[in-house]
Amino acid sequence: MLQVPARSWYPGDTGQGGPRRGRSGVPQVPGVTWGSSRVVSPPWGRESRALPGAIPPAARRSHSHHVRGRGLNKAPPEPPPAPIPPLEGPIIRVQSPEGVKRITATKRETVATFLKKVAKEFGFTNNGFSVYTNRNRTGEITASQNKSLNLLKIKHGDMLFLYPSSPAGSSSEIMDTSVSQSLRPVGAPQVVEDEIDQYLSKQDGKIYRNRDPQLCRHGPLGKCVHCVPLEPFDEDYLNHLDPPVKHMSFHAYIRKLTGGADKGKFVALENISCKIKSGCEGHPPWPEGICTKCQPSAITLNRQKYRHVDNIMFENHTIADRFLDFWRKTGNQHLGYLYGRYTEHKDIPLGIRAEVAAIYEPPQIGTQNSLEILEDPKAEVVDEIAAKLGLRKVGWIFTDLVSEDTRKGTVRYSRNKDTYYLSAEECITAGNFQNQHPNICRLSPDGHFGSKFVTVVATGGPDNQVHFEGYQVSNQCMALVRDECLLPCRDAPELGYAKESSSEQYVPDVFYKDIDKFGNEITQLARPLPVEYLIIDITTTFPKDPVYTFSISQNPFPIENRDVLGETQDFHSLATYLSQNTSSVFLDIISDFHLLLFLVTNEVMPLRDSISLLLEAVRTKNEELAQTWKKSEQWATIEQLCSTVGVQISGLQEYGAMGGSTHAVSAAMWACQHCTFMNQPGTDHCEMCSLPRT
Repeated sequence: MLQVPARSWYPGDTGQGGPRRGRSGVPQVPGVTWGSSRVVSPPWGRESRALPGAIPPAARRSHSHHVRGRGLNKAPPEPPPAPIPPLEGPIIRVQSPEGVKRITATKRETVATFLKKVAKEFGFTNNGFSVYTNRNRTGEITASQNKSLNLLKIKHGDMLFLYPSSPAGSSSEIMDTSVSQSLRPVGAPQVVEDEIDQYLSKQDGKIYRNRDPQLCRHGPLGKCVHCVPLEPFDEDYLNHLDPPVKHMSFHAYIRKLTGGADKGKFVALENISCKIKSGCEGHPPWPEGICTKCQPSAITLNRQKYRHVDNIMFENHTIADRFLDFWRKTGNQHLGYLYGRYTEHKDIPLGIRAEVAAIYEPPQIGTQNSLEILEDPKAEVVDEIAAKLGLRKVGWIFTDLVSEDTRKGTVRYSRNKDTYYLSAEECITAGNFQNQHPNICRLSPDGHFGSKFVTVVATGGPDNQVHFEGYQVSNQCMALVRDECLLPCRDAPELGYAKESSSEQYVPDVFYKDIDKFGNEITQLARPLPVEYLIIDITTTFPKDPVYTFSISQNPFPIENRDVLGETQDFHSLATYLSQNTSSVFLDIISDFHLLLFLVTNEVMPLRDSISLLLEAVRTKNEELAQTWKKSEQWATIEQLCSTVGVQISGLQEYGAMGGSTHAVSAAMWACQHCTFMNQPGTDHCEMCSLPRT
């Protein structure tokens, strides 16, 4: 490094033993360029300030011997920018309900060729669309081989408007279809939602208010902030309902997401995944390697702001009473599946109600403290029969009852804020059921999001009477259960436990927020986890005016899978039921959910392939169809089997199609009450099981 002598001459040398220097030690030479900056010494001798981009002081000293004049080290000029290549042709913007797309045209392109490009870009296979120059559907552009875009005065950057055409339907229906298609995210499969979802998606949903005589200062046709309609997701309105609503409806939540200027164009309801993404080739599989691309994100449990079902209603008290009879007679807990339908719940904006019409009791083992669900070979048949009756499986119900005073008929109040509302095992079971019955949703890339499957608990209330409490678990709980990340605690039913990662399975971290003793919000690891973070409560009600999908009898047909009580479904019980119900209306006798299941699932003569007409008659409450089916050979055979069990059936002949032959058959043969074997007349013991006839 070269050093400049102290007496070397510089422009501006003072001749006093060296150049004038500032505080930084840089020689201050007026008018000399140091690097890319120009240092100017003020006439009053104060510290000079270098402009941005100046060379540091140490570097200035090392390069000082190169400077002998003004502007000797200027940077070379920058090369001129490359010219922009000319465009191949004009770019025309086309706006449709699905968005805006840009289409490149040529200078002399015809209208017909341009419209073919539009059809290809938007995925139209035929002429199922129209293109206009104005948004109000005026100035339609028709296909022509003789006209070019220049003749129509369509220039570069112009906006055209595309509207799909429908052969039938009103303009409102076309708009609803276009809106529903635009709300569907890119890549989502085409799915058919439930009828109630399709109905609510077309409703306005706004909360209309009357004119306030004290606050409103406008005419009867005007609106102000005190009477303007509210959105269905308005939290202040929901909190002031009686009782207050903590969770908005699912369709109100969708309206909240799809509101605003973009109309939910980028909304996608994605399901939570706790598993490692497959297909990552940058590292060995778990447990040898994992990366941020395939690693699932950590989960922080939050209170779900919405719920898929807002109300559970039993059609009448008889449905619940017959279910509780098992506990009343045995003292053991019991379980059943709820069959019904989803309807609109008008007490909540865009709400959904699960109406329960029947309870099917699967095979199970129940004790006073536990329940075990066994495999049901008839589950598929039950769902098929329910579908033909216009019903579906909407939830499950179980009892948790302990008698407190048998003389008063009271039960123990055990589920409250000091204990728990749902145990961890029950939450896991509910999450498993909800995963088996997903909610079809067009806004989800997977085609489903959440579930409408509900949970009902029959337990003691604050007044020590039987209460029915409804619940669902959150979508976060469903994901944890689906990916096997949640376990119950053995000694604390109100606590769950998030599994730890092992060599067989990677489990993401699960957190929840809590308040410490100082009132601060802290984040805790979900080991253990209070299950209150996973529960959504649903009101359960009974109507003031009972509804009866199925007929109610004083002597009903026995319920399935109650052999413990001595109640069996066989032809002897069917003959007893028919003998005790002598109504002249055949539809009233046959309209029993459990009886219809027996006719389809019995092993002697199943009617699965020939009962569709009867099920249609029960669904539509059509007596003529029921009378038509009664005259069939299948019902005649059922009557013959009933007449052979030794039960005196009064009035059976008027229901039968075989006339008086039924009594002759009854006198000829008899069926064993124990094994249902048909024995020859004149014998007192069964030839099959050797048990006495009576």
